[in-house]
Amino acid sequence: MILRETILCTANPSTGPGAIAIHDLQTGSTLASFKQSSSAPHGTAVVQSQDGQGGFLLALQHDKSIMNVYNFQKDQISSKIVLPEKLSCIAVDHSGQFCAGGTSQGRIYLWEVASGIMFNSWDAHYRQANVLKFTHDGAALLSGSEDSGVSVWSVSRLLDDEMASDLPLPYCILSDHTLPVTDIACGVGAFPDCRVLSSSVDHSVKLWDISSQTLLTTFQFPQPISCLAWDLTERMFFAASKDGSIHQMNLFRQRENKTGVHSVEAIGGGGVADIIRADDENQSKNQKRRLISVGEPVVSITISLTSTLLLAGTSTGIIHVYDIPSHQLLRSISTHKGFSITHIQTMLKPPDLIGHVSLSITAAHSSESMPVRHLAPFQRMRDAKTRDAHNITMILPVQDDVYEDEEHVYTTEALLQDHDFFVQPLPSSGQDAVSLQSKVNELETEVARLREQLGKAKGVNDMMWETVVQKVVGHGKEKESDKQDTGAEDDRRRKRGRTES
Repeated sequence: MILRETILCTANPSTGPGAIAIHDLQTGSTLASFKQSSSAPHGTAVVQSQDGQGGFLLALQHDKSIMNVYNFQKDQISSKIVLPEKLSCIAVDHSGQFCAGGTSQGRIYLWEVASGIMFNSWDAHYRQANVLKFTHDGAALLSGSEDSGVSVWSVSRLLDDEMASDLPLPYCILSDHTLPVTDIACGVGAFPDCRVLSSSVDHSVKLWDISSQTLLTTFQFPQPISCLAWDLTERMFFAASKDGSIHQMNLFRQRENKTGVHSVEAIGGGGVADIIRADDENQSKNQKRRLISVGEPVVSITISLTSTLLLAGTSTGIIHVYDIPSHQLLRSISTHKGFSITHIQTMLKPPDLIGHVSLSITAAHSSESMPVRHLAPFQRMRDAKTRDAHNITMILPVQDDVYEDEEHVYTTEALLQDHDFFVQPLPSSGQDAVSLQSKVNELETEVARLREQLGKAKGVNDMMWETVVQKVVGHGKEKESDKQDTGAEDDRRRKRGRTES
């Protein structure tokens, strides 16, 4: 098991069919491609593989009242769902239970994925619904429209049988924008204890508190904002515009009190009168908002799972990967050059991503393929009889005792190894060759220097050895000559003594 983060993007051409592709975040290589799909912004939804069941992709066809369904195990269309009318946006909750779709007339449909039952359909806005988002717990549905309004709908009220004949009433309406709403980002937390960001053509991004139904802060920008990306810890968010600029707005700042102690405090929260301008020249260095200039119209942005990388999809089909702390461009993926990246997000590599051209097919995969989550055709009108019957086809997860087989035990060492691979830094693609060549040159220079020093050390060692050997040999010869001289003198003395006697 290897935790590998991937990029899922939708590439839509100006004419003809597009594609949905999955790329490896570390290398940028294409892992899978799903053809024959042309989706506009907010027209792609993903249900990830979980609980032993394979996930699926939903892609609206911007020129037809049809939605294509794909699964990760093959690159062909799994099925086509005929919709009541052409939809402008869709959204699926995180558990994959419900799907919502908005139309150009401001109508919203709500289906159950497993049964295909249309639980509700109502006129939510006066004009086109541009974006739909579920909260993280799936308890509320948020809709943004061209009528400049953001409505919050309680999903439990929309599913209530007793209120099926009544016109649904929103939990609250967030109506402080003056021009069409372009994007919505939901913060963490259970509904209604969560915060929401909404962007608009009126050059503003507004931060709302759902529990109190109030506006906390307004962020003003020099250009209309087209898309948002919110950090999971809600420390910052990014707002992109079609002129190629991405603004980083920090929601916390450091302050120094009179004693010199630094403290961190949240910014904003003053209500309608609290306006923070991104181009305010009177801000201090710590409060300056940082700007990323892409140079191309930005259509979609997202933040990686580790909250260290920012991914931006442009209208020319380029995916730029930036390092958030330094704003350095690390990599550019140009596989879809000439297309428009209308949707981009990051996710873990699906375990059932097999059967594609760029992936190897093993015997284990072919014999033990993961079952795909059931998705029934959506109803085109409300049917009371079907709703009363409410038959759901579902697959129960397999309950295996993984501890009986040691091969399936996920050890601590394997977890740490996967974590190290998952959070490893992403290298800069534009400077890979230059930096690698420079490193090679530095290593070669270091090796030559070490060889030269080694030669000098060997020379010194040889000189010392020769000096020591010569001294020892010379000292030995002197001792032998002294012995010989002493012996000769003794012989002469003996001979001299014999002669005298």
